[in-house]
Amino acid sequence: MIVAHLLDMDGVLVRGGQPIAGSIDYVAGLVCNGKPFQIFTNNSRFTPEDHAERLRAVGFLVQPEHIYTSALATARFVELQKPGSSAYVIGDNGLVGALRHAGCRITQFAPDFVILGDTTSYHYEQIAAGAELVAKGAWFLATNPDATGPTERGFHPACGAVAALIEKATGRQPYFIGKPNAFMMRSALDRLGVSAADTIIVGDRMDTDVAAGLESGLKTALVLTGVSTRADMERFPFRPDHVIERLADLGEILMKE
Repeated sequence: MIVAHLLDMDGVLVRGGQPIAGSIDYVAGLVCNGKPFQIFTNNSRFTPEDHAERLRAVGFLVQPEHIYTSALATARFVELQKPGSSAYVIGDNGLVGALRHAGCRITQFAPDFVILGDTTSYHYEQIAAGAELVAKGAWFLATNPDATGPTERGFHPACGAVAALIEKATGRQPYFIGKPNAFMMRSALDRLGVSAADTIIVGDRMDTDVAAGLESGLKTALVLTGVSTRADMERFPFRPDHVIERLADLGEILMKE
């Protein structure tokens, strides 16, 4: 029996900042019935408070504690691996704030980590400085492997693409914390206090959402309101447990199980 949900944000709940039909009611049902859930995103730009406010503005009944980002997972990873460490950060407030809250000192002087996240304004000087620090021995982390991200003008190079630039310059591969890394799954499950067997992840990407769920022992549902299509599924050697047109269709399916 499915007890908890991990819900991807972009492509599942919203598209272009606007709610996808039926998604507001689905989330409202989870809230009203006291079902544990996390809105799960690789987007490290914003704080949980910012994400929640943006979702509430278009009608979702959510609070910051319902949001789990790759920035929070990265901060948790750093806290576990080296408490009280330091980091040079290339990213926005969501990542910087999460790291500081976890006790990580932000510095450009001999940091333990170089941590790359999402931003719409990557500066060459920061990328070059990060590459130099990685080359000198700083551990290289990145919040997520997504190569592109959506904007109002279309797609733009995202964390994974910039990570590839630093890797090419230094010969040092980053360790990606966000989906499909099972660490992010386990961190969210720990936060909810539920087991993988009792949880379903709902996403719009085969390569991150569905792969992450499979590798972590969760049930998986692919919605067709985002990136991956039915035709795209044929490129992968695995299948989700459910393929649905939109999130609102999931409730009826789960009631039959």
